[in-house]
Amino acid sequence: MWITAFIFDRIFFFYNDRPMNLTKVIAIFVFFPYFLFAQKENKIIKVKDVSRIIKTLSADDMMGRPAMIPEKIAKASAFIEKEFQKIGIKPMSGNNGFQQEFQKDQISPTYLEVIIDGEKVELENLILASEKTEVSLQNGLTIKSIDFDKSVANKDQYFFDKAFPLMQDTSSSMILVASEFKSNFKEFKGFFEKRFMNGRKSVKVFVLGKMKVSSYSLKATQKITSFKMNNVVGVLKGQTKPEEFVVFSGHYDHIGIQKLKINGDSIANGADDDASGTTAVIELARYFKKIKDNKRTLIFVAFTAEEIGGYGSQYFSKQLDANKVIAMFNIEMIGKPSKWGTNNAFITGFERSDFGTILQKNLSGTSFQIHPDPYPEQNLFYRSDNATLARLGVPAHSISTDQIDSDKLYHSVDDEFESMDISNITNTIRAIALSSTSIVEGTDTPKRIDKAGMK
Repeated sequence: MWITAFIFDRIFFFYNDRPMNLTKVIAIFVFFPYFLFAQKENKIIKVKDVSRIIKTLSADDMMGRPAMIPEKIAKASAFIEKEFQKIGIKPMSGNNGFQQEFQKDQISPTYLEVIIDGEKVELENLILASEKTEVSLQNGLTIKSIDFDKSVANKDQYFFDKAFPLMQDTSSSMILVASEFKSNFKEFKGFFEKRFMNGRKSVKVFVLGKMKVSSYSLKATQKITSFKMNNVVGVLKGQTKPEEFVVFSGHYDHIGIQKLKINGDSIANGADDDASGTTAVIELARYFKKIKDNKRTLIFVAFTAEEIGGYGSQYFSKQLDANKVIAMFNIEMIGKPSKWGTNNAFITGFERSDFGTILQKNLSGTSFQIHPDPYPEQNLFYRSDNATLARLGVPAHSISTDQIDSDKLYHSVDDEFESMDISNITNTIRAIALSSTSIVEGTDTPKRIDKAGMK
């Protein structure tokens, strides 16, 4: 308020104590809207609201918000829905209130046996990727391998760069994995041993520790389990461009309760990942509802199932015309200062559109800076919900402050409310609100992402 008081005091001084300096008065009124807008952000996006929301979402009674255990994630979903209701935004057309419900079928082995050259392979060294409930074959698969290369500096990155494309291709094959990748294989197995069905017709099996094979047999039976899930989606209709959409998103699921306790704690609360982003979505909904100047339609969505493959964003993307989505602000882990300190954030895929340039232009005159992703080796652009819409050509980027290369709290039981920098989160949300101004008002349209350049 002191800025406003100062401005009016100067106007009064010019008017009463000296002849009116028209240039000065014009300058004051030109810049006054900027100061007023900054005051709106500070007034509407409050530290106490940010603290309350993130503390609630990351509390122990949310049980780590695991997407595949409906009774555990339902409490978080209901809380977000209630916040949207109180704010006064509307449900998305076609949904059951604010909940965007969908079902996923998961398939997992109940029996798996692989015999290679007369020797039975241990189950911990096997990953089966098939959507057949029964598999029985004797040889016949294409043999591929992931060999160990001593000259590779980053062994972990090397493995995943090889393994993920092999998992995604549509051929039937046996992939032999060098024993040096044992820890990577275990992580890979945890992600893919239980798979959601997507129409895969091939049979693929990964085998750790065998690099030569003459003959083999594979027998397996699998069960299918259905899961009900839901995103939480709210809409603020555009005033003059209602058919043009701007999406603000974050994922509200996390990794749940862990098998091993650390210092007596087994709940992975996910305060930063991604209760911080979900908090931002709720606060941005509150902000734009109050200022009432959005020309484009704003969609606020808390995604489920990001941690297990981005299934919430995949379903969401099929419920609207991607060509009408002007931009996507996906907010992922803003709970702690960035590598540049406070009042700094980065955008994944910065070079793929002019989205980041527009945001920084809107932040001109402030101390907040938007940077390109400093961790390209981490493939962060593909590791959050923005990737789904980016593949459809949407300028969809994640905004983050996380120091992912050194973050010891990531996916741990110590990612708790007490580790959050609430002031940093609040300022980052305010910066996102300001940076989005010209896109929300319809004066800037980021260029589309080249779909051909996506993987």
